[in-house]
Amino acid sequence: MNTRSMYWSLRRELWENRSIYIAPLAVAAVMVFGFFIAAIAALGAKSVKLDAQPDKLAQPFNLVAVLMMATTFIVAIFYCLDALHGERRDRSVLFWKSMPVSDVTTVLSKAAIPLVVLPLITFVLTIATQIIMLLLGSAVALIRDHSAAALWTKLPWFQMFGMLLYHLLSVHSLDYAPIFGWLLFVSAWAKRAPILWAVLPLLAIGIVEKIAFNTSYLGAMLASRISGGAKGDGMQGGVMMLGHFNLGEFLSSPGLWIGLALMAAFLAGAVLLRRYRAPI
Repeated sequence: MNTRSMYWSLRRELWENRSIYIAPLAVAAVMVFGFFIAAIAALGAKSVKLDAQPDKLAQPFNLVAVLMMATTFIVAIFYCLDALHGERRDRSVLFWKSMPVSDVTTVLSKAAIPLVVLPLITFVLTIATQIIMLLLGSAVALIRDHSAAALWTKLPWFQMFGMLLYHLLSVHSLDYAPIFGWLLFVSAWAKRAPILWAVLPLLAIGIVEKIAFNTSYLGAMLASRISGGAKGDGMQGGVMMLGHFNLGEFLSSPGLWIGLALMAAFLAGAVLLRRYRAPI
């Protein structure tokens, strides 16, 4: 696989799918504006001081991280569903197949968006948003004759940033890998309504399992996968902390490697489908 081809394939995905970064930017702008208004309103009262416990101070910053991750997860789902289906629908696949770029490179570049690019965008934008909120909160506090020291000293910022990066790489990249692989496979296979073909088979299997065996292993497995295996979020007193994670335990988890094997199988299927599937 040519590194230069992969680079330009990734550039192509960013050019053609601006929602990858526009949607998180819009959410970040809304959160900054909302925090600014809330800070002015809260500090308007002379009795209000920034001497709350760390869990109270961390709430708006944690909320930003959660909303940013939720936004980019939704963007990743819709991107994957349209990544290979869209180029067959508008027949642009015929043009791209004429270029000296292999199907493997094309599919891997599309898989890299939810697995690598979106987690990195989420990390950078979340930190930038939190820093802007920190500076705004400090400025408003000083204007209102309050001390802003608590915002800087009571929150373990570097540990919070480390936890955020760990969570994005472990959950939003590795844990969600088989989900994104499945969605890309469906995108390469479906002739129309890929979202239905992605959901309905799983729903049908879950219903048959419940009726036949009165169990719900599939639903529990999917819920565990989406929730990140119920690892917990490294919360201590409402503040996200990195030290609560066990990297060795995570990397030795059978579920992680099974998920990565499923992702590889789905991506291999997507490559074959793109090679032989005709435009819609």
